[in-house]
Amino acid sequence: MTITAPDLALYAGALLILFFTPGPVWLALMARSLSGGFQAAWPLALGVVVGDALWPLIAVLGVTWLVSIFTGFMVVLKWVAAFVFFAMGFLILRNAGKTIASDSRLTRPGMWAGFVAGLAVILGNPKAILFYMGVLPGFFDLTHITAQDIAAIVVASMIVPLLGNLSFAFFIDRIRRLLTSPKALRRTNIVSGSLLIVVGAVIPFT
Repeated sequence: MTITAPDLALYAGALLILFFTPGPVWLALMARSLSGGFQAAWPLALGVVVGDALWPLIAVLGVTWLVSIFTGFMVVLKWVAAFVFFAMGFLILRNAGKTIASDSRLTRPGMWAGFVAGLAVILGNPKAILFYMGVLPGFFDLTHITAQDIAAIVVASMIVPLLGNLSFAFFIDRIRRLLTSPKALRRTNIVSGSLLIVVGAVIPFT
């Protein structure tokens, strides 16, 4: 492996921060857990984890190809990643008090429906697309990446959101009270936005 433990830890921390920013996955997990309990929510979490495995793999392989053609591409990506984190952080701070919108297509009953909904929400989630395609390359030097490095990145991309989503579904009653309180939601968004800005400031120096 060429990637270091601190680099992987920083990436895992960014994944955790991304999980704590409310979005359609939160909403779908909350709705399915309230309607059918944990049993209705875990298939959705598995669908999400499939997307969380595909996006980083596509990002790493695609960017590695670009790096082999354009010299200096990694330096540009590192600053792009930093900028994206700053932008995401400021946007979250600016809209800290806004609630998330609902989509009934994500709450259809059944295990297969839950799995498909999870896959659809992660593959079509702009936040996930922006993170994996635009930000992930800023964490690692893809010019010397190995198969073991790719495996470590994909596993981290799967495990962190999966544990977060399963925990979210399990403790849904407490989370629901948090999301229905505008003051608490604003506080959560302020913390998440600030942490994204911190990560953006750290990336150029890693």
